[in-house]
Amino acid sequence: DFVQLFEPTASLLEKEGKGYITASFGEASGKVPYTTFMAKKSYLEENKETAEAFTRAIYKAQKWVETKQPEEIAKAIQSHFPDTDLAVLSTAIKRYKQQDSYATDPFLNEEEWNKLQEIMKESGELPEFIPYKQLVDSSIAKKVTDHK
Repeated sequence: DFVQLFEPTASLLEKEGKGYITASFGEASGKVPYTTFMAKKSYLEENKETAEAFTRAIYKAQKWVETKQPEEIAKAIQSHFPDTDLAVLSTAIKRYKQQDSYATDPFLNEEEWNKLQEIMKESGELPEFIPYKQLVDSSIAKKVTDHK
């Protein structure tokens, strides 16, 4: 019997002796953008500064996570997981860092976009495939990261 779980639930069940982590969906699937932020084109045009500030904040947090140890990250987020032991959070974060599960910049590349759509299609949740160039605009990510 198998189940797919996100962290820290998987590490918690393992610590409690109720299961074992046998594989990582993140490692098996490669880069998948589990979290994406979308906005209408009109919103981006009318709220450019807000969109840039939001993206800059996301990028700053990504760089922070990239450079910090799991224990420090766990302490910073523990208030969002009040029922989870700090050691379990640290273990989960360490696992995600070892698997390169955390994005290190705000870009959504075409391969990741297509993989996300393939997963949605296989689950019956995607009525129509949307080409990357039709929907993804990386101009704000480029601006806030000084990416050329």
